[in-house]
Amino acid sequence: MLREDYLLHGPERLGDADLLALLLGTGAGGQTARAIAAELLDTYRDLATLAAVAPQAIARVRGVGTVRALRIHAALQLGRRTAVQSNLREGPLRTAEDAATWLAPALQGLRREELHALYLDRRLRPICRRQLTVGNDAHTVVDARQILKIAVEVGASALVLAHNHPSGDPEPSFEDVQVTIAVAAAAEVIGVSFLDHLVVGGGRWVSLAARGVPELRPRSPTPAMVCAPQSPPGSTA
Repeated sequence: MLREDYLLHGPERLGDADLLALLLGTGAGGQTARAIAAELLDTYRDLATLAAVAPQAIARVRGVGTVRALRIHAALQLGRRTAVQSNLREGPLRTAEDAATWLAPALQGLRREELHALYLDRRLRPICRRQLTVGNDAHTVVDARQILKIAVEVGASALVLAHNHPSGDPEPSFEDVQVTIAVAAAAEVIGVSFLDHLVVGGGRWVSLAARGVPELRPRSPTPAMVCAPQSPPGSTA
């Protein structure tokens, strides 16, 4: 029935549990796929939380098992990657919101803190995006040498950093500000513009450049990326 509904009407007519049931296939242990899907959502609250759970934990929910857990986990990761790729914009970055479009989707809903970087050419056009470090639920290690080594390897003239707060609160910590200042000083030495550092959490993001961290200033001839004090939509900067 779910398959027929999907084929006739598309996914819009189906709820989250229905879509999960399609991934699960047939039920197990006397349960229907729909009942197993409902139990998954009861256990993990919503799809965003489920996407951040390891497949081993998903497999422990009654009726799921390893094969179905891997199927669900892979499908949710594909959805995350699709969101990242579909949000990418061609052309140069002009605002902090442009940077967030590239960096924020991959950092939302994670249970561990991760640091990502977007490397840019002289016209502020993206060259590549890299995951730099993975920490725990409270912090991650930031190594300025690693960040700038990649900048040199890819020939970047500028970069933007972003990391997430698993707590869901994107308010920058004292340590975030100090790390930003240290990386900016190191970038200045080798002639790379450190344009911004975004903190992502709870579906929002904060721009440290918009907060006026003084060390975040572009070097000529790299054009400036505008980080207005007024918060762009979707941020708390």
